[in-house]
Amino acid sequence: MRSLLLAAAAFVIAAPALAQSVDRNVVNQIIDQGINHSEVMPTAEYLSDVIGARVTNSPGMRKAEEWTQSRFKAWGLTNVHKEGFDFGRGWWIERSSVRMVGPRPLQLTAIPIAWTPGTNGPLTAPVIVAPIAKLSDFDKWKGKLSGKIVMLTLPGTGNEPTTAPFQRYTGEELAKLDQFQQPRYDPEGADRRMKRLDFAKKLDAFLKAEGAVAWVQKSRLDGKLIHGEGYLFGAGDTPALPGVEIAAEDYRRLARLTKIGMAPTLEIDSKVHFEDGDTQAYNIIAEIPGSDPKAGYVMAGAHLDSWHAADGAADNGAGTAMIMEAARIIAATGIKPKRTIRFALWAGEEQGLLGSLAYVEQHLATRGSPSDAKTTGMKRFYGWNDRWPITPKPGYAELAAYFNIDNGSGKLRGIYAENNPAVVPIFRDWLAPFASMGATNVAIQKTGGTDHVFLQAIGLQGFQFIQDPLDYFPRIHHTSADTFDHLKGDDMRQASTILASFLVNAANADKPLPKPPLPTKPAVTDPYAITNDDD
Repeated sequence: MRSLLLAAAAFVIAAPALAQSVDRNVVNQIIDQGINHSEVMPTAEYLSDVIGARVTNSPGMRKAEEWTQSRFKAWGLTNVHKEGFDFGRGWWIERSSVRMVGPRPLQLTAIPIAWTPGTNGPLTAPVIVAPIAKLSDFDKWKGKLSGKIVMLTLPGTGNEPTTAPFQRYTGEELAKLDQFQQPRYDPEGADRRMKRLDFAKKLDAFLKAEGAVAWVQKSRLDGKLIHGEGYLFGAGDTPALPGVEIAAEDYRRLARLTKIGMAPTLEIDSKVHFEDGDTQAYNIIAEIPGSDPKAGYVMAGAHLDSWHAADGAADNGAGTAMIMEAARIIAATGIKPKRTIRFALWAGEEQGLLGSLAYVEQHLATRGSPSDAKTTGMKRFYGWNDRWPITPKPGYAELAAYFNIDNGSGKLRGIYAENNPAVVPIFRDWLAPFASMGATNVAIQKTGGTDHVFLQAIGLQGFQFIQDPLDYFPRIHHTSADTFDHLKGDDMRQASTILASFLVNAANADKPLPKPPLPTKPAVTDPYAITNDDD
């Protein structure tokens, strides 16, 4: 009984101390500014409707670089600047049309593949269905492609949805996220992936040598949605042949007509432009200065670049607008943080997280030996985590926390702890004031695919928030439907407010957020795995 009484007394003593770790008066200021005086939707609308698509190094991206800096300055942020890194060519579409002209006229839903050349006027030719997915397929089509527009994708039979495309997480679904997932280290798999990265260049060379005049691929989604992603953005990597993506329904119609002996003729008229005046891409940086120059900084980021099929509203104009809004909220409240709060809008995320990787190498750490071969583009993305050792830079210890937003406009339901159990009780405490807004969950799960990844890879505290999925992956992500119409204002106001609170908490905390040990080369997860590598 005495032990129970002592424990109870200790809890009573500790509880107020725990509650004081979040300044609720500051939270009140942040909520008032973020909910009642929000500018997040006008910011997102300008990025989406006025500027539009922001392919890295395109004119749209250059406009966005200048406009976002001007907004940061107008809100009173300091040290607003851009940081360059080697990227490659800019590219954009002036106009594009793809029509079936025989056996009957029909306008098709299609888009040029990024960084492929235009047609230099209308290009008219018959199609051939020639599925080519690996090097061993080349031999099947030698001598058969001359003068043809090559349909490279297997047509398939459709992918009718079995679940609703719009989703908000249930409590049960959120609970499933809180599961530790063991990382896997498979250097042989990484080697195979690297070897396949040259396939697009080899395919372009093969098609040109065979006399093909253009190529088309099928959209991976039904519903007349198109994407158009391409990755040959290096100065010496531009394909020789025009490439377009055709909506799945249109593509299958072409394939069926071919199958019954009525091979269609297409007219492709694509005018695109390459921008080579400045091959540097630029991250945008802005700060709210801290009162203690020795305390380091906390950081939030989202990628500013997008693809070109629509306006890049959800991916990632939403995240960009929420990062900018968090900066505006904190500046408008007049809160004076102990640590500097730094905001980053990344470039080149869609081509392999290249902007955030450049920041890591410039400010935080390098990987591998200085004598390692220099890589660019997707080879740089896939190969970087397999370079050892990690060598921290002097600025490594200055970063106390990084928070990333890049999953559309859904409300925040919590945060991923990224396999870092030491931060779980801290994040639960920080989320407590927002339980009534639906943000309660801290999931241990590790996440990937966006700009916190390379900070995680060097043992720093990079975190991604849990967001309601909405229709982000079924319909919006990278597609021609990624417009302002699909952004949810209430969700974005909630998310911006919570992000601002997290940044202030991290900036004013007595200690930086706990970080895992500096990673060292791990043991191979499955040393007995035998794989079949046909290429």
